[in-house]
Amino acid sequence: MPQNEASVKAIIAAKIEAALQPSSLEVIDESAQHAGHMLHPGEGEPRGETHFRVKVVSVAFAGKSRLERHRAINALVAAELRDGVHALAIEARAPGE
Repeated sequence: MPQNEASVKAIIAAKIEAALQPSSLEVIDESAQHAGHMLHPGEGEPRGETHFRVKVVSVAFAGKSRLERHRAINALVAAELRDGVHALAIEARAPGE
């Protein structure tokens, strides 16, 4: 990866931080657990950052259903999902939950 190019993990974290101002955010790259699962077409080489788990606590989720919370996160990282992120596990809570 070129030095000026941010990791997918960093991009996901930055987008969630900016939009939701969470009191707690953890973006975990679980790609290594899925080595060989997703390959570059025709290359047989691992893609790299493809599987993530997001744990986020934000007041923005107060009064929102689980589905609404997941949709909000998915909308924030739509470009990453379209461009190679294969799996995104989401644990989204409001403070005190």
